[in-house]
Amino acid sequence: QVQLVESGGGLVQAGESLRLSCVASGTIYTIHTIGWYRQPPGLERELVAVTTTGGKVTYAESVKGRFTISRDQAERTIVLQMNSLKPEDTAVYFCNAELPFGVNVWGQGTQVTVSS
Repeated sequence: QVQLVESGGGLVQAGESLRLSCVASGTIYTIHTIGWYRQPPGLERELVAVTTTGGKVTYAESVKGRFTISRDQAERTIVLQMNSLKPEDTAVYFCNAELPFGVNVWGQGTQVTVSS
């Protein structure tokens, strides 16, 4: 089993930065894709940025050039550096890990609020 714990959310003003961290534990060797999703108020959950074990990174168009996803060498911590934040980035951010056989593991979520 894999467990994910997020941290780093908060309230910032537009233009500021936040850094989210996700620590993975358990059978992390089974993870083939890991990253971040978000769910804005009243909307569906959406992909923000994910990375595969092979190093392929995918970003949502809305965050390209502002957000950066990285993974430490031990592959236990996944960081989302968010710069130039906008009010439309306000959402609950979730860490997600994809395992074999279509299994998805989610963290508990962390709130990010960007004021204008």
